[in-house]
Amino acid sequence: MTPQPTTGPRDPAPDMDTAPAPAPDTDTDTARTVETVFRMESPRVIAGVTRVVRDVGIAEELAQDALVAALEQWPRDGVPDNPGAWLMATARNRAVDLIRRRETYARKLAEIGRDQPMVTAPPKEPAGPDDIDDDLLRLVFTACHPVLSAEARTALTLRLLGGLTTAEIARAFLVPEATVAQRIVRAKRTLATRNVAFEVPYGPDREARLGSVLDVIYLIFNEGYAATAGDDWLRPALCEDALRLARVLSGLMPKEPEVHGLTALLEFQSSRAAARTGPDGEPVLLEDQDRARWNRMLIARGVTALTRADAVAAGAPGPYVLQAAIAACHAHAYRYEETDWPRIATLYALLAARAPSPVVELNRAVAVSMAEGPAAALPLADALTGVPALRDYHLLPSVRGDLLARLGRTEEARAEFRRAASLTRNARERELLLRRAAQTGA
Repeated sequence: MTPQPTTGPRDPAPDMDTAPAPAPDTDTDTARTVETVFRMESPRVIAGVTRVVRDVGIAEELAQDALVAALEQWPRDGVPDNPGAWLMATARNRAVDLIRRRETYARKLAEIGRDQPMVTAPPKEPAGPDDIDDDLLRLVFTACHPVLSAEARTALTLRLLGGLTTAEIARAFLVPEATVAQRIVRAKRTLATRNVAFEVPYGPDREARLGSVLDVIYLIFNEGYAATAGDDWLRPALCEDALRLARVLSGLMPKEPEVHGLTALLEFQSSRAAARTGPDGEPVLLEDQDRARWNRMLIARGVTALTRADAVAAGAPGPYVLQAAIAACHAHAYRYEETDWPRIATLYALLAARAPSPVVELNRAVAVSMAEGPAAALPLADALTGVPALRDYHLLPSVRGDLLARLGRTEEARAEFRRAASLTRNARERELLLRRAAQTGA
């Protein structure tokens, strides 16, 4: 559960006595459509093409080629009825052309006496009893191969499956953009040179990669749940892909409690999606959400997944099971005032001991403020101000601003809200933080 800034009333409606807007630029609108569709569909395209060419770097290049083709053709011919299928077909056709060129080259080399093996399209893989035909999941496990560092696995998977730019990944992890770019390039090169198979592994190999896979699915969901940048607060396609992957993984590994814990967490979080934005796309905080709009079917699925996690757990609950238990506390409260904040604070304390991190501590401070009051929580938040990883993390001053405002320290609170607004890269969130600063003490 990520702390969020408090929302305020909407801006007044603009004066209608103005000059008419200029006619839309059709080519520009189409180009924006292409970019939007590509961002949504690129993970599926890359995963599908990787199955053909067996190289994620080449697959990404072919997907980019399909994007260029769309930018050239759609403004002229119109946007196709199924743009995702169009991109996939274009990229796959280019992959087949590439394989044919390789075959032709190999034959020519053979004709002149060179010992060059033929390159052919990969044969259909045999289906094993524990196999799964899901290219996106295969791509996640491939990108999370142990030959890559943990940082490289996450960056590569967010790039390929999350559709994030290197700049967005850098902001999400508070590292320089050049560092992320190098990690991604080196990761693709390593996978190619080591001939890493495009597969969901079996047995011990699968278990060894599971932690990284869960982390990446969680990060993809988080980027969709609260986008780090752009004009939209939510990116539903990322949430849907992450939740689908978690569900598939639960079926694939039914005896892993953390798999069920992650699935439960994403089910609970997804249940709030319809209530998290207002009519104009503005964020709506947990306390202001219309809980009648929460999806009770997803909540029921979350409860089922959490029950499965508890049933197969052999020891203390893991981080994802604990986070799911926190989300369940919110899901069970039909009104905000019924939220069991003392239990949430206790669960965050357990989570901090199980998987310590500054962000967990910040969330614990929020829970403590609700359970015991802002005076008890402010020292916890203040202790995080010197943590290097949170230096540019906008939610730290946002939380401190809220605590200070509740304590009546309005000038300090306004300064914190303004600082948070200067740090966020999400336009919606920036507007709300600035509005919160203006309203504090007014």
